[in-house]
Amino acid sequence: MPKDRAPTRIQKKNRAAILEAALNVFSAHGFRGATVDQIAAEAGLSKPNLLYYFPSKEAIHTALLSGLLDTWLAPLHELDADGDPMEEILSYIRRKLQMSRELPRESRLFANELVQGAPRIHEALSNDLKALVDDKTTILTQWMDEGKIARLHPYHLIFSIWALTQHYADFDVQVRAILGNEDPFAGAEPFIDTLYRKLLKP
Repeated sequence: MPKDRAPTRIQKKNRAAILEAALNVFSAHGFRGATVDQIAAEAGLSKPNLLYYFPSKEAIHTALLSGLLDTWLAPLHELDADGDPMEEILSYIRRKLQMSRELPRESRLFANELVQGAPRIHEALSNDLKALVDDKTTILTQWMDEGKIARLHPYHLIFSIWALTQHYADFDVQVRAILGNEDPFAGAEPFIDTLYRKLLKP
């Protein structure tokens, strides 16, 4: 799409429709399995019309991932060094679990990118994500040094939170196949809350 003038209302609407359709297609089929034709059909646009806004499948995928990374980092940004350590960590866990409930497609899109070696966001992971995690592990270590939470490996603590919360989105089919009609999130939050309260108790 030309960048020398502000987009019209229709252009904004079409771009949003393409990204929404692409999120459905990529989260269901992965990057390799998705096609521009599938995305165009899902968006209700012709392929030439779609290519007016995005020149390739790669460009659509990159646009989605760029916005997603900001969303994914937001809960960790909110971890406050001045707050109560236990409640700050548990609040972070709840926010991550809520994202798995409300943004499962986004979670699977991100997971698919990582499984493929993160070719489109590796630089962001190595810079933005690493810098943020380094900063927050410094806070966790300080709380441990002050005896406010148990002594644990701070990076692996964060990894475990990601694994436990994102599992409910990334492996939704498996979870629901086992639980049947039971809402997985109804049991997940109290279980994870109890687990981390016991794990983190100094």
